[in-house]
Amino acid sequence: MSATLPPQAPPATIGPLKDTLVLDLSRLVSGNVLTHVLADLGATVLKVESPQGGDDLRAWQRAGVSTYWAAYSRNKQSIALNLRSAAGMAHLERLLGQAQVLVENFRPGTLEKMGLSPERLQALNPRLVVIRISGYGQTGALAHKPGFGSLVEGLSGFAALNGFPDREPVLPPFAMADSVCGLYGASLAMAWVHHQQQAETPSLKTIDLSLFEPLFGLLGPHAAEYHLTGQVPQRSGSRSPTHAPRNVYQSRDGKWFALSAGMAGTLQRLFEALDLPDALSDPRFATHEARLRHVQALDELLQSRFQTRDLDELMDLFDACDVTAGPILTIADLMQHPQVTSRELLVDVDSPQGVRIPVHGVPHQVNGVRPPIRASAPKLGEHNARWGIPALDDPATP
Repeated sequence: MSATLPPQAPPATIGPLKDTLVLDLSRLVSGNVLTHVLADLGATVLKVESPQGGDDLRAWQRAGVSTYWAAYSRNKQSIALNLRSAAGMAHLERLLGQAQVLVENFRPGTLEKMGLSPERLQALNPRLVVIRISGYGQTGALAHKPGFGSLVEGLSGFAALNGFPDREPVLPPFAMADSVCGLYGASLAMAWVHHQQQAETPSLKTIDLSLFEPLFGLLGPHAAEYHLTGQVPQRSGSRSPTHAPRNVYQSRDGKWFALSAGMAGTLQRLFEALDLPDALSDPRFATHEARLRHVQALDELLQSRFQTRDLDELMDLFDACDVTAGPILTIADLMQHPQVTSRELLVDVDSPQGVRIPVHGVPHQVNGVRPPIRASAPKLGEHNARWGIPALDDPATP
């Protein structure tokens, strides 16, 4: 069962960013994830959208419903502004004078062409934090190129690591580069807002945030390892280059599960539970390095035992011997999974099309209480009047 969106959040649960105004001029995923985090923490997030259709994320629909918009724009407000008009820019500049954060993901140079140079923004609001999202940064060899997440996932080195060695590199099945960038950007926004609040002599802070660099950084020590060894890491499927066994395996009833048992104590308990008490004495499996060298043989040995039991039996066995393993679930499994329902991780909200749908709840608790979703994702221009802006001709436009 999904939780129900409360009609109005109690004041005590508004969140630590309740006095923060964020103007979001971005489109699609990266900026929306960034401001999604800030909105969940209580910030007033104004989505500044074109009157002609609004944020392109609204068009990402299933069964005629803007599911992505509903998930990533809950707790936000929408104002529709024609930023090609003098009146629209005047309204934007008025709001910039009140805001703490501006988020945009135009191509580098676009903000300046709009008349919002750093000098102009400094004059409007010296305490403003401007987060400029682009594919590759405001400068550099690729700055002029459009930055889509799929390209960044390839260029960053991620795709070269992902998949199986005898198959093509694999891109992730969701907007991973955009999402990583957005999450990283939310941390930057909060840190620099705090800095600006403390500064005795405020000055505009412009944050150059690319899709490329946070994902490249998440790959960790690969540059150092290549420098030291001269070896390019090979794709290893679901195996880990650092410990074994770690893979996905199949039970007798055809179901899949993930297991990670790289520590010697854990592996010994697993071997004993599978009636292989002497396996850790096998020279192929006796040490960490040996297990990595003989990972194919180790996986084949374990799979031969796993395929004699159904998944439920294996889960009970793993629990009994304290081995870290769990089933691989689909969204169909998760909708009614006890972990999801007991923690009320899904909340029913209204989509702009009027259909009630479940979205993920705020992904943390504070003192044992999950902050509520305060409002469903807005219709285009729904909050124009609240911010002193003429309403759209058709305010019901989704």
